[in-house]
Amino acid sequence: MEEEDAAADPYLPYDGGGDTIPLQEIPKRGSNYAMSNGGGAPSSTTHLLDFLEEPIPGVGTYDDFHTIDWVREKCKDRERHRKINSKKKESAWEFTKSLYDAWSGWLVVTLTGLASGALAGLIDIAADWMNDLKEGVCLSAMWFNHEQCCWTSNETTFAERDKCPQWKSWAELILGQAEGPGSYIMNYFMYIYWALSFAFLAVCLVKVFAPYACGSGIPEIKTILSGFIIRGYLGKWTLMIKTITLVLAVASGLSLGKEGPLVHVACCCGNIFSYLFPKYSKNEAKKREVLSAASAAGVSVAFGAPIGGVLFSLEEVSYYFPLKTLWRSFFAALVAAFVLRSINPFGNSRLVLFYVEYHTPWYLFELIPFILLGVFGGLWGAFFIRANIAWCRRRKSTRFGKYPVLEVILVAAITAVVAFPNPYTRQNTSELIKELFTDCGPLESSQLCQYRSQMNGSKAFTDNPNRPAGPGVYAAMWQLCLALIFKIIMTIFTFGLKVPSGLFIPSMAIGAIAGRIVGIAMEQLAYYHHDWFLFKEWCEVGADCITPGLYAMVGAAACLGGVTRMTVSLVVIVFELTGGLEYIVPLMAAVMTSKWVGDAFGREGIYEAHIRLNGYPFLDAKEEFTHTTLAREVMRPRRSDPPLAVLTQDDLTVEELQAVINETSYNGFPVIVSKESQRLVGFALRRDITIAIENARRKQEGIMLNSRVYFTQHAPTLPADSPRPLKLRSILDMSPFTVTDHTPMEIVVDIFRKLGLRQCLVTHNGIVLGIITKKNILEHLEELKQQEEPLATSWYYHKKRYPPSHGSNGKPRPRVHHVQLIRSFQDGRGRGGDGGGGEEEEEEEEVCLLDGANL
Repeated sequence: MEEEDAAADPYLPYDGGGDTIPLQEIPKRGSNYAMSNGGGAPSSTTHLLDFLEEPIPGVGTYDDFHTIDWVREKCKDRERHRKINSKKKESAWEFTKSLYDAWSGWLVVTLTGLASGALAGLIDIAADWMNDLKEGVCLSAMWFNHEQCCWTSNETTFAERDKCPQWKSWAELILGQAEGPGSYIMNYFMYIYWALSFAFLAVCLVKVFAPYACGSGIPEIKTILSGFIIRGYLGKWTLMIKTITLVLAVASGLSLGKEGPLVHVACCCGNIFSYLFPKYSKNEAKKREVLSAASAAGVSVAFGAPIGGVLFSLEEVSYYFPLKTLWRSFFAALVAAFVLRSINPFGNSRLVLFYVEYHTPWYLFELIPFILLGVFGGLWGAFFIRANIAWCRRRKSTRFGKYPVLEVILVAAITAVVAFPNPYTRQNTSELIKELFTDCGPLESSQLCQYRSQMNGSKAFTDNPNRPAGPGVYAAMWQLCLALIFKIIMTIFTFGLKVPSGLFIPSMAIGAIAGRIVGIAMEQLAYYHHDWFLFKEWCEVGADCITPGLYAMVGAAACLGGVTRMTVSLVVIVFELTGGLEYIVPLMAAVMTSKWVGDAFGREGIYEAHIRLNGYPFLDAKEEFTHTTLAREVMRPRRSDPPLAVLTQDDLTVEELQAVINETSYNGFPVIVSKESQRLVGFALRRDITIAIENARRKQEGIMLNSRVYFTQHAPTLPADSPRPLKLRSILDMSPFTVTDHTPMEIVVDIFRKLGLRQCLVTHNGIVLGIITKKNILEHLEELKQQEEPLATSWYYHKKRYPPSHGSNGKPRPRVHHVQLIRSFQDGRGRGGDGGGGEEEEEEEEVCLLDGANL
C-alpha cells in the first residue's frame, strides 16, 4: 500500500469535531466475509458479477477456522434453485434432476437417522457388556452381559435375581471362591484394572487418531452451527474414534455419560452423508440445516425422546432454524428412534434404560419440595459451572494440561478406588438413575424398597405403600448421601478430560440422588405425622401419598436444567422418559426455578461457558444488549492506529497487489474508487484474490507482474505497449454490509446475530471510515461485561486463536491430525505491532487443543 500525501487525504471528522480520523488496516480475521455471490455464482437479483466470465474454481470457499457468510451462501442456493427450475421443463432428464434435488434433503436426513440409530444401539449394547466385564464374565455366552446371562437361568431367587451359575465373578474364576475377604479384594483389584485399562485405551486412541473426539462436542456443534468452520471435527475419523472411545469411557466408570457425545456422533453422520449430495456439500449454510436435523436425531436416540430432540435442536444448538429444517429434524428424530427401537438394546422394548411409569397423582402441597429441588438444581448448576470452568482454565494454564493421558488415568484411578465400596457408585450411572426413578413395588428387591411390614416387623414387602422405613432404607440413605458427594466432586474434574464425556447423565444422577433422599424423607414424614395439617387433608392413613421416584425424576430435571439452562426441551425430554402428562407441572416448576436460581449467579450455561473458555467466535442470541454505544466507538481504526489497508479499483498492478498480500496477513480489503476519493466500491477477500491471480497465470497468456488489475466492468485506458490487464470484478463483493458511524451498537449486534455477518464496514457519506468485525463485537461485549463484573475473567485471557489454513502464497499449510501448523510471529506483527487493530494477534498461540502432540 503506497504512502499518501497528507494534503490529499480527505478523511472526515466525527460530528464536525475537527479530529482527523485515520483509516486503519483491516483486522486480519475480521474482514473475511462478504455479502454478494462470491465464487462465481452470480445473483439474478443484484447482477453484481460479470456473467460472461467463467467461474473461478475455489473462489467463494472458506479456510479452516473461519466463519461462513450466511447471506452469500443463501444467495448461491437461491441461484442454484432458480437454475434447476428453469431447466426442468427442457427434458425428462432435467425434470428427474429437479426431483432428485427436491428430495435430497429428505434422503440425507433419512440416512442420518438410520446411521444415528444404528450407532446408538451399538454403543448401548457394547457399553453395557464392557461395564459388566469389570465385575465378571458369562461362561455360557461371552457376549452376554450380566442381566442377559441370567435370563434363561432357573436357579435365580427373588432376593438375588442377579446371581446365577452361568455368571462368574473374577474372584470365582481366579480364586475359586465367591465370598470372603480374598474374594472381595480380587474383585476390587479387577474392577480397578479394567477401569484403568478402558480409560487408558480411550485417551490413547483420542490423542493419536482423533483429538477432536474428546469432550462432549455440544459447544463445538453450537459454534459450527453458528457458521464457524472446524475442518475434521465432523469427519469420518472423528466419528469412528468417538464411537469406539465413547464405549470405553462409559465402561471405565468415569463420572460421564454418552448422551452428549451421541449428538456429536449424529452430526458426524449428517456431515458425512451431506457430501453425497452437491446441494449440501457445496453450500455451508445448507449443510448446517442437515446438522441441525442430525443433532435432533442424536438426542432422540440418547433419551428415546424424538420430540424432545427436535426442541433441543431448536432451543439449544441451532443458530438458523427455518421451518423446513423443523420438519426434517422431526423426521430424522423419528427414523433414529425407530431404528433404535428395532435394535432394542436394553431388551425391555423401550428406547432408554430408565423408562418408568407412575400411577400415583401428585398433590398441590408437593410443589414446595419440588421447588426446593429446583433451588438445589440451580445452586448445583451455578457451582458446577464455576468450578469446572476454573479447573479447565487451570488445566490450560499449567503444565498439568500437557499430560492428558496421566490426568485421565489419575481421575479414573481415584474414581474406581472410591466407587467400588459403594454399590450406588459402583454400578453404571444409567442403572443408578433407573433404580432411583423406579417406584417400589412387589417385584422390587432394591435396598431402597426394604420397608418394614406392620404385621410382623420383618423386612418383607407388603402391598401397603404407606409404611415405615426399614434398616435397608436407612443404610441406602447414607450410601446415597456419600454417592451424592462423590458424584459432585468427580463430575467437576471429569467433564473436560480428553475422552468423550457427556454431562447429561451425571447431572441427572446427582439430581436423582438428591430427589430420592427428599422423597423418602417426605414419605416418612407423611407416615409418622399424617395428622399434621399439611397431610391430613389429602394423605389418609394407609394411602399411597408420596412417590419417592417422582422426586428423583424432578430432581434430575432440575439439576440438568441448572447446568445447561434448558427449559422447554428438557421438560419434554423428561416427560417422554416417564410417559405421563400428569407430572408436567412439577417438572416445569422445578426446571424454571433451577433456571432462575442459576441465572442469578450467571446467565451462561455450561456449553456457553466452554464456548467462551475456548474463545470460539459465537454470538449468543439469548444475550441482550442494553448499552447505548455507537458504531464509531467500536469500529476500527482507532485514532492512534495506522491507516486502513485498501485497494483501488483500477490503478494497481499485479506486483503491487501481491506486495499488499505478502506484506499483510489480513483476509480482505475494501476496494475504493481512488486514493483521493476514498469512496467505497466493494470488498475483496484475500483468498479469492490469491486464487484468481494463480488461476489467471495458468489460463491466460500475457499476465505479468506489471499487468494492471482492475475491479471495474470495463478495462481502463492503457498504452498500446501495456501487458494484458487482469480483471477481478467477478470476485468483488459490490454490496458489503455497511452502517453509518452513528448507528447504535444495539442495531449492529442484532444485524450480526440475525444475518450471521462476519464484518461490516462503517461509512460516512459513502466514504469508508472503518470496519466492525465479529471479533470486535465480542471484545466490546466483554469490555462492557468487565465494567459490570470486574472480577469476571476476560475473554482476551483464555480465548483460543486459530491459524489460517493457507499461507501468504495461497498454498495450504501442512496439517497434523486435521490441524494447520504455523510458527508464532517473531517480528512483532503477531502481537499487533503494526497496528492491525488487534486481529493480528490471532496468530501467536499454538492450538494445543487440536494438536495431537499437545492434546
